[in-house]
Amino acid sequence: MLVADVAGSYFRLEHLEAPAPEWMPTFSLPVTLGGFELVEELGRGGMGVVYRATQQSLNREVALKMILPGRLASQEQRDRFQHEAEAAARLDHPGIVPVYEVGELEDCPYFSMKLIQGETITTLVQQELFAVKKAAKIVTEVARAIHYSHNQGILHRDLKPSNILIDQQGHPHITDFGLAKHSTRNSELTQTGAILGTPSYMAPEQAAGSRGNVGVPSDIYSLGAMLYYMVTGRPPFQAASAMDTIMMVLEQEPVAPRTINPAVDRDLDMIIMKCLQKPADLRYSSARELADDLDAFLTHQPIQASSGRFGHVVARWLGETHHASVLQNWGVLWMWHSLVLLLACVLTNIMFLADIENRLYYSGMWTLGLGTWAAVFWMLRQKLGPVLFVERQIAHAWAASMIAIGLLFPIEYLMGLEVLEAAPVIGLISGMVFMVKAGILTGKFYSQSFALFATSVVMAMVPKYSLIIFGVVSAICFFVPGYLYHQQKTAR
Repeated sequence: MLVADVAGSYFRLEHLEAPAPEWMPTFSLPVTLGGFELVEELGRGGMGVVYRATQQSLNREVALKMILPGRLASQEQRDRFQHEAEAAARLDHPGIVPVYEVGELEDCPYFSMKLIQGETITTLVQQELFAVKKAAKIVTEVARAIHYSHNQGILHRDLKPSNILIDQQGHPHITDFGLAKHSTRNSELTQTGAILGTPSYMAPEQAAGSRGNVGVPSDIYSLGAMLYYMVTGRPPFQAASAMDTIMMVLEQEPVAPRTINPAVDRDLDMIIMKCLQKPADLRYSSARELADDLDAFLTHQPIQASSGRFGHVVARWLGETHHASVLQNWGVLWMWHSLVLLLACVLTNIMFLADIENRLYYSGMWTLGLGTWAAVFWMLRQKLGPVLFVERQIAHAWAASMIAIGLLFPIEYLMGLEVLEAAPVIGLISGMVFMVKAGILTGKFYSQSFALFATSVVMAMVPKYSLIIFGVVSAICFFVPGYLYHQQKTAR
């Protein structure tokens, strides 16, 4: 995930999430438009305004949502507004605000909804933090409503405290399906590279724009972020700008809720943190599963989040981390690196077989030669876009390994060893580097790490061809993942 990808979508995100513009026309209330009498403004946002209104034909109080007048609203906004109405109208659940009617009033698209007498979670938290069990109960109901929505093929994609209304009986109602997406087809409203949602409550894959795979786990992340806010008074990530918040979502781990509010039960803390896992496959597999775990917490039963089953542990160790997407930037470079490394190893072994004992040649090959390639590698990587912090971490581990290998030759001399007698250590150093990569990027690299550790043993057993053996194995270790991640990038 490149900073450039986020920046490319920044205007789009800011445009959707910005407060309502001051020039947005207002009505002198009360006023009658069409068959509705608009009585009171309930709220407004970047796409429109919501009024409390009376549907005169039925003498029914409704919430009427209107988009900006036609000359000011883009076609995309009008399409998205229509999409929101259609998505909500398909859903019939007590936890989802129902849509009654869709139409236009004086060239302003609108739809009417059930009027919920209550406040948003945001408003309530600003007054006072929710009691822990009350917050868990509310999110349980929201999760079951979202599970119903998912079963109907609708992803919400913008779950946040301001989109949940709590009625006078304390029950939640989900509103604002403006970013909803049918889970079985790609919407034309979701453009490649677009970042849609509210940064503090969006999942990492959603914040990653076109690189992410937004699905059911994305809504589960948002549910966890919302529960986090209800019991701590702040979202998991919040910065001075939307861009900075997105980078926090992508790069940082949230502070545990119990650290902020000691009243949060340990089990609820684990449930929230499970929702907020950056790899989507480590979250709950469905909103119903989350709701069931919250029910277990409320009834003092064992929760799934603390089960620690062996299969889950193995999956976590072997799965990709949220940093793995950077490997798509390295695909071609790793393939080239495998060839350069193989060439260096073959030439080194040829010099050894030719009885060249001057260690300066070997040291020059592995310091000046590979050092020059490292500089070229890094220059090529920088041309692909801004370098992330995690890439600098990996680069430091790689640089440390090159320094260690370069020092092997003078150390051999100082210890009175023959040329390349310490060569098996190169396999150990390389195995350690891949072990670091496995922990930071993907557990798949454990196989490369163990292969290189085993190679060091073989190198000790067959010293005559040790560098050729190492060159072949290490080249495969770089070429295979490089090719696979390059294929992923070209398939996007």
